[in-house]
Amino acid sequence: MSLRFMPSAALAAMLSMTLLPACKAHGVADAFLVRVTTAVPQGEIIISQRLRRLFFTLGHGQAISYPVAVPKPGKQWRGATYINAKYVRPAWSPPASVKHDFPNLPAVIAGGSPHNPMGVRALSLERNEIAIHGTDMPWSIGHAVSYGCIRMHNADIRDLYARVSVGTRVIMEP
Repeated sequence: MSLRFMPSAALAAMLSMTLLPACKAHGVADAFLVRVTTAVPQGEIIISQRLRRLFFTLGHGQAISYPVAVPKPGKQWRGATYINAKYVRPAWSPPASVKHDFPNLPAVIAGGSPHNPMGVRALSLERNEIAIHGTDMPWSIGHAVSYGCIRMHNADIRDLYARVSVGTRVIMEP
């Protein structure tokens, strides 16, 4: 699969958007249907670290915009990747960098545990130990707090999970 990185200028043009009236998605926390001003391929995920929003493109000049938590300073990344697996109620094993900062964490936290930071769904990315996932810390949404992952409200990740498949392109912008 060949992935092309979207230049920042193209993302800035795409993010010149307006909220469509009465567009709050049913069953999601804070997702909105937005109009995009440039042609963007249907079925892609674009994440803006600056805006702390994830956009799922629908085609025809529309996208769903979800609020997210993004990587904290020193853990940010950018570029193109894709979803390589999907999980329902995923178990979580802390990566070495998290385990280093929190040595008392167990080796594995079972899926469905109230202490599992992955939430109800996870979309792993073709990047080492990075995922788009739900969270047991909804207050973190809208902030730069993660070790590289993208956190979403559990209701929002359920919605996105149903819309994407393995192979869906993901672009992370500053």
